[in-house]
Amino acid sequence: MSLSANISVEAPIENQIQEIAYDGTEIYQLPPTLSEHLAKCATKIDFSKTSSDIDLLQQSIKKEDEKKEEESKDPKEQFQSSLWPWDSVRNKLKEALTEVCVLSDVLNIAKEKRYMVLDPIPQEPPEVKQMVLVYARKKALASAANILQSGVERLKAVQSDQGVNRTNSTDFHIELLRLRRNWRLKKVSNTIIGDLSYRTAGSKFMHPGMFEVTKAEDEESGSPPASPSGSGAAGAVACPKINSALRVNVPTELQGVAFIKVITQKDQEDLCTATVNMMGSTQLVPQAGAWQQTLEYAQNVLFCKELFNQLAREAVQLQAPIPHVVVGNQIRATLLPGIQLIISLCHSTSSDSNNSSEPIKDHDHVLEHSLHQLLREFHHKNTHHPFPHPASGPLGPSKKRMLAGPSAYDRHELLEMTKSQTLLEQIIAQAQHIFTRRRTQYVLDTVARDVKDPMITSHWNAMNSPTMSCVKINITSHGYDANLRTSLVIHVKERSLKCICRDGRIMHMSYEPQELRDLILCQISQHQIVCLQNLAKCMAWQILSSSSHLGIGSVEPLGNASSCVLASPNSDRLIAVQVRCDSQIDVKVYIAQSPAKDFFPGSLVQGRHWEHLGGHFKEVRFDKMEGKNFHNKMEFLMASLTSQS
Repeated sequence: MSLSANISVEAPIENQIQEIAYDGTEIYQLPPTLSEHLAKCATKIDFSKTSSDIDLLQQSIKKEDEKKEEESKDPKEQFQSSLWPWDSVRNKLKEALTEVCVLSDVLNIAKEKRYMVLDPIPQEPPEVKQMVLVYARKKALASAANILQSGVERLKAVQSDQGVNRTNSTDFHIELLRLRRNWRLKKVSNTIIGDLSYRTAGSKFMHPGMFEVTKAEDEESGSPPASPSGSGAAGAVACPKINSALRVNVPTELQGVAFIKVITQKDQEDLCTATVNMMGSTQLVPQAGAWQQTLEYAQNVLFCKELFNQLAREAVQLQAPIPHVVVGNQIRATLLPGIQLIISLCHSTSSDSNNSSEPIKDHDHVLEHSLHQLLREFHHKNTHHPFPHPASGPLGPSKKRMLAGPSAYDRHELLEMTKSQTLLEQIIAQAQHIFTRRRTQYVLDTVARDVKDPMITSHWNAMNSPTMSCVKINITSHGYDANLRTSLVIHVKERSLKCICRDGRIMHMSYEPQELRDLILCQISQHQIVCLQNLAKCMAWQILSSSSHLGIGSVEPLGNASSCVLASPNSDRLIAVQVRCDSQIDVKVYIAQSPAKDFFPGSLVQGRHWEHLGGHFKEVRFDKMEGKNFHNKMEFLMASLTSQS
């Protein structure tokens, strides 16, 4: 019978001794962590074996297991299992499931970090060659030294230049700051690009309008000035030389000076002339140092090209009764019969500045300014749309269009609302108005010059629109202003005149000057007769008859004839006045008296009262009478014919 006994077994010291102190104390190494232990075990695996060797080993082990299983199985079951055709498929699927489960476990272990931490396997440090490091550091230091040395040399050069030309030269960055205050700049790679276009103001012109900003070199500052060029009425004058640290490179097509020339003239033989050279001018041509003037001139060239391009496109698209002609750099449009509007783009550079030194003639600066205003207004409309009301409404329709629904506008009003005039149509309307206004002024001035009695004064309204003006005409007789003042208001439009007479009548006339001259002469004759009637009433004379349009005598080519018959207070004197307004005012005065001196009562006429019918009218030599004007002479005549009794 064996007796059991407890035996104590002491575990061996697994931790190695790291250090033994002088007093005999042993310091052990700390036990490895799980990750360190795994790494240590992994180092014992021989990864030099290929996957093929491992597969062969696994296949041999698998075959031995299959043999043992086949020996243990019943032959009947073995025969039945081999009859199942999907046995191989099941085995493959089972193996795939096993591999997927293993892969899922590995991914969970690597992702969750709580099962296992993967640490890199310590490898032997590569051999470091000290000389290679020395050569690499030496090369890097040499490149850095070269960069610092080049920077020092550039700073020295700048300091020396500032010391020599401190009063004449300016700093590049200060000039660049000044340039950026007025122009849009951006940095692309190592270059500075600026923008001259009006796209931010609403322009849709396709030209990029870019310019480049660079630093001026020393040799460029001493270059001779460029040849002068310009546009205007006299010779060209060059800009003064300005030292600048900037150099602005403008595209070739934007260099020089450009402007739009507008001329209204009568039809000539050279209707297809399209070559327009830049005339002499007093405008300044920018030099290389004056970057502000250079950019302003370039932007003006771009603006003029955009304006001419817009006008040319509209001239081709518009269907006018007389088609517009666009040839080269000229646009020709018909204003009135026999009168044309010519719009030309004049562009000159320093190379072609000496083509012509003749001054520009008949250039209309008002229409040129109107073209600039119209294009800027077009830009403003492209960017400033009316705000919707209410705020939830769509953005874009005008205020008048928004009121179309509540106001119940019909189709005609909606179509009229959508119509708008192009730039060319607006400038043609303004040119037609200017020409019609000049004709009206000429007619009024010539009539006032030729007709001394009565006096004609014209008062033009200072507040006019570009397509309509207003003039008030006063017809008065000197010394008899309080007696009568004939007023006439004329509205001058594009191709017509609207006249409002003193009695409220409204007459519409065309642009022909003869119609206006005829109206003024008719008003003069009526003024003379009406003023004479008022004067006769003041002197107690009676008005027997009056006619504003006399139907006897020769037919007048212009104006008309007016007449009136006056009787003295005692009815013993008669005055017949006839006023004809032709090229000159023709006044004829006839008088008659009663009782007739040649009346003799007879067997047929026995009553003495028949002698008061008056005798024959006798013409008065009116031009020989005393008096300042027509009414003064008539006053003297009526006073002398008034009987004292």
